[in-house]
Amino acid sequence: MTQPSSPPSEPLSAEGSALLDAGRPLDAVEVLRQGVAVGEPSAPDLLVRAYFESGSWFAAAEWLTVVVDQGGVRFAGRLGVARAELGDRAGAESMLRLAVESGEVTAANDLAILLRDEGRPGEAVQVLVQAAEAGDELASANLVELHLDADDLPAAREAAERYADESRPDTLVALADLRALEGRTDDADGWYRKAGELGALRAHIAYGQFLAGQGDQEGAERELREAEQREEPGWAHALGRFLLDQDRPDEARSYLQLAIDSGDTAARQAMIELDGGDPDDWG
Repeated sequence: MTQPSSPPSEPLSAEGSALLDAGRPLDAVEVLRQGVAVGEPSAPDLLVRAYFESGSWFAAAEWLTVVVDQGGVRFAGRLGVARAELGDRAGAESMLRLAVESGEVTAANDLAILLRDEGRPGEAVQVLVQAAEAGDELASANLVELHLDADDLPAAREAAERYADESRPDTLVALADLRALEGRTDDADGWYRKAGELGALRAHIAYGQFLAGQGDQEGAERELREAEQREEPGWAHALGRFLLDQDRPDEARSYLQLAIDSGDTAARQAMIELDGGDPDDWG
């Protein structure tokens, strides 16, 4: 999510924010490090963003470790993400649990993904249930997805129906995903539309993928282009994957590269496929 530009009284942060918005995170790092050094309040959060968007995971972890050790617990979740990217699973789990315990409910989603990837789905479910009960809509949506990944349709149905709430539109996307899997396409279509109207974070990507599966390629592209306009998380990979599936590789390439540059490993696999390789050989 794009953070608001810093005020004019923070010139280095304002410059760094502009560089980030221009897609130049590495350039932003140097400017924002100076902003942190002189004590601009907006600089720390922007510097984390710059490290993450540039894939500078080691530098991010090194700096964030110092920040958290000095009492900056609000950065624990982001330190956990950086450590996970570096393969430090134990360190990542420790920081993500600290973040959740400190009230950063959204960190539960990253912790659950880590636990799932560690082959600990029961613990992942428990973490997401607690976050969903605390009102985090992304957690409730991820809970449904976790149950679906485990082919536990009854549990997915129970979670989707329990947490569906128009005041938390991302939960409607989860319900729509479930209805689509159940074959209730009219219901799914309606919930995807409602989620989009209410501003759900990934509504247009999800709806576009649903329409593609229904054979409505024109409608699917329309929704994915809308996702691009709204800068929904993962839009570049979703659109690139769609174009690749539509046998439009030249168009797909630029979007997949954009996703790769932002650290999307699934997009890298799609690019290998586009170039005629076997994605399963990629490690």
